[in-house]
Amino acid sequence: MRIYETAFLIAPNLSEEDTEKLIQQMADVIPAKKGKMIHVDKWGKRKLAYQIKKFEAAYYVFFLYKGEADIPSELERRFKQNEAVIRYLTVKKEEGEEKTTPPKKETPKAKETVETKPEPEKVETKPEPEKVETKPEPEVDLKPEKKKKPSKEKSEEEEEK
Repeated sequence: MRIYETAFLIAPNLSEEDTEKLIQQMADVIPAKKGKMIHVDKWGKRKLAYQIKKFEAAYYVFFLYKGEADIPSELERRFKQNEAVIRYLTVKKEEGEEKTTPPKKETPKAKETVETKPEPEKVETKPEPEKVETKPEPEVDLKPEKKKKPSKEKSEEEEEK
């Protein structure tokens, strides 16, 4: 079984309830095809970088799952049939590469802090490099010398002789 990640964008004009229903319908395909859902990542409604099918925003959804090759093809078939899905992409992941989004960092709990005055930082000054005088380069004529080519008229005259 391979690991796949499928990203799809849902039109923003759907209600929240319809959006959740659509996501669930698409997610149900994976266990129906004997695959295993690893992670569902819902980013929510975001502004698009450019218009897609005249929409400027969309709901972003990502599925990470294990399964056979027929699962992505079935998902893509369903995406094509549903007009609410405005864009989709499926990527085959390498082993050990399971999640593209970085894990959320937990914020450390605030400890009782004792205020200390920061010591002023030492600023190192670097000496400026000495200026080196440059001599101007002599001008060189780069134009090639023109060689006179025999004209056609002269060569014709020579042939007549």
